[in-house]
Amino acid sequence: MSLRENLAANLRRLCKDHASVSAVCRELHINRTQFERYLQGQTVPNKATAKLICDYFRINEAELYQYPDAPEPAASGLPPISEALFKQMIRPPSPSIAGGTYFTYFSIPTRPDLLMRSVTFVRRDVELVTFRRVTGWSERRGATWARARGNHYGVAIARLNWIYFSGINRRQTGEPSLISVQWAPISEPVLTGKAMLLTETGPAFVPVIMRQDVANIPPRQAIKMAHVIRLDDPGVDPLVVSLARDGLG
Repeated sequence: MSLRENLAANLRRLCKDHASVSAVCRELHINRTQFERYLQGQTVPNKATAKLICDYFRINEAELYQYPDAPEPAASGLPPISEALFKQMIRPPSPSIAGGTYFTYFSIPTRPDLLMRSVTFVRRDVELVTFRRVTGWSERRGATWARARGNHYGVAIARLNWIYFSGINRRQTGEPSLISVQWAPISEPVLTGKAMLLTETGPAFVPVIMRQDVANIPPRQAIKMAHVIRLDDPGVDPLVVSLARDGLG
């Protein structure tokens, strides 16, 4: 395969983990028509654009142009610390949470009348539980909590009756996030706890509520719902409103 074909195959694979090619182009501030030329193997980006793409997907330039089926480089000697930490994180027990779509609600400091609603896609693969959480995808520029927009990927682990969602933002900010929740002692299945996330003034710890979507909302529609909402909005889950007002998040 040529360099352009390698680039095209790698970009198509990387884009599969995102909402759409259009969303990637918006995040990168790259013209969609030009990006399509990369995807079709018609041309390659200049150095500046290649760096922008690599920073966004968190890869190096060699990975961007390598043969798509190239094996991962083998590490000699002791295993990398990242591998050791990952194996320690995902050891049993597995989190007691089903795969599916979950709406995740964050309290907003100084604004008790508002919640930030994110959408979390949970995937179970035997004992490994991974997730993707989209936050504020449809927020208008300059709107409340707009700087908290995120596209977090990570793993969920269980320790001492708590479920921890540990992730990294795939946006250029690259900040980590941590959510710790447990099943609330009520009849309805809902998770409550605390979250560490980025606000306009820096990292903050805020109450969080997670509720599984039982209406089978399509993923793209769920992502469009990931934005700031008002507690008095009649369309918001009444249980979430009640928990938020009672401070049980």
